[in-house]
Amino acid sequence: MKAIQAEKVSKNFRVKQKEKGMKGSIKGIFHPQTEEIKAVDRISFGVEEGEVLAFIGPNGAGKSTTIKMLTGILYPDGGRIEVLGIDPVKRRKQLAYQIGTVFGQKEQLWTHLTPNDNFRFFGAIYDLSGREIEKRIGELADLFELAEFINTPVRNLSLGQRIRCEIAASLIHKPKVLFLDEPTIGLDPVVKENIRRLIKQMNKELNTTIFLTSHDIGDIEKLCKRIVIVNSGQIVMDDSMEHLKYHYLNRKIVEVKLQEEAVLPPVKGITILKRKGGHIKFEVDTSVMKINDALRSIDADCVEDINISNVPLENIIMEIYRSKGRGADL
Repeated sequence: MKAIQAEKVSKNFRVKQKEKGMKGSIKGIFHPQTEEIKAVDRISFGVEEGEVLAFIGPNGAGKSTTIKMLTGILYPDGGRIEVLGIDPVKRRKQLAYQIGTVFGQKEQLWTHLTPNDNFRFFGAIYDLSGREIEKRIGELADLFELAEFINTPVRNLSLGQRIRCEIAASLIHKPKVLFLDEPTIGLDPVVKENIRRLIKQMNKELNTTIFLTSHDIGDIEKLCKRIVIVNSGQIVMDDSMEHLKYHYLNRKIVEVKLQEEAVLPPVKGITILKRKGGHIKFEVDTSVMKINDALRSIDADCVEDINISNVPLENIIMEIYRSKGRGADL
């Protein structure tokens, strides 16, 4: 049995059209004009038990709407959904006992309570006994390394500590499926890496199925073996992470600040994106040239600062979209 199964799922919304001018605004109050928007358009996919799936796309692609339908918050207008063999619409309460959700930009913890008290509160909501709650808190405190601040009010925790507690709280009832929406947003690189490590460990030790949405290439690359890309409510790609890495994640953006203007000779695998005075920004195709080799082409004595980053996810999605002949709707 698949942990998640969606077949030809659709969701439409009626959106009020804004009329121009004062007269149009008044008319819109009494005789509003609406148009139907397809947020999700007949998408089909499945997620195996224990799989970590990246479900990504630009803003407005239909990601949040899909998660809300999978968790029973929204009803689909068409198609069929099953999560752990349960219809989220007909048996939402039963499903809630078997899934967990974490939204990076929305807090579920009570900030005036300690993580410990929050865990007890959530445990009671899920009808766990006092003994079960204390045992589970001990397990989660060990897994997420919470002992140092488990009795500190949430409002006094750092963002990274809070996210660890948010994920731990969502696991208090041992859900079989965990929905993570931007779990590392706003975190510094070191904390992001810690959160990713904990998510991988949780998946390995508990065999928790993870449905991940993120704009961070690092999250996707380091956590997932499969990726589903959506845009305009449709699935653009459903493939392995290895395929995406080989064809689309083989480029890095390098920005170099020099003490003086320098010449970067034409080199295969390097594309100059911007050059202004002592500042050079270029893209390196790592399938052709290693980053270190690219940097050797610059006079090291002149270098003041270097920044290396991934190509923005939106650019990668646009490239995939265009390569499949869908135009440039992004």
